[in-house]
Amino acid sequence: MTDQTKPRAPLLPHHKLVAYGVAVELLLAVKAANIRDTKLRDEAVRAAKGTCLNCAEGAGRVTRADKARVFAIARGEAVEAVAAVEIAAHAGDTTHEAAERCVVIGNRVVALLTGLIR
Repeated sequence: MTDQTKPRAPLLPHHKLVAYGVAVELLLAVKAANIRDTKLRDEAVRAAKGTCLNCAEGAGRVTRADKARVFAIARGEAVEAVAAVEIAAHAGDTTHEAAERCVVIGNRVVALLTGLIR
């Protein structure tokens, strides 16, 4: 195994955070939904990216209150991303299966973030 193929150990705080990994899953599911409405797709992807970014930022914060504030923002972004995909499904701009996949992943990331906020 070369240095390039060897799995790297998590080096940064967000690499150790399960919520960050699930947030990335949500981002991939939102992108895979292939929302036809460009404005709604942009909103869904932006919110899913915001979930990932805020998870990473929260993991890097030091004080409990600061972490909780940023994780709460991440939770709101996750809910927004899922809602955008659900709205797209209701409008016929993506499948109901894609929306359901996002709901399942969204429930998980929201639960993890809720635990980190408390």
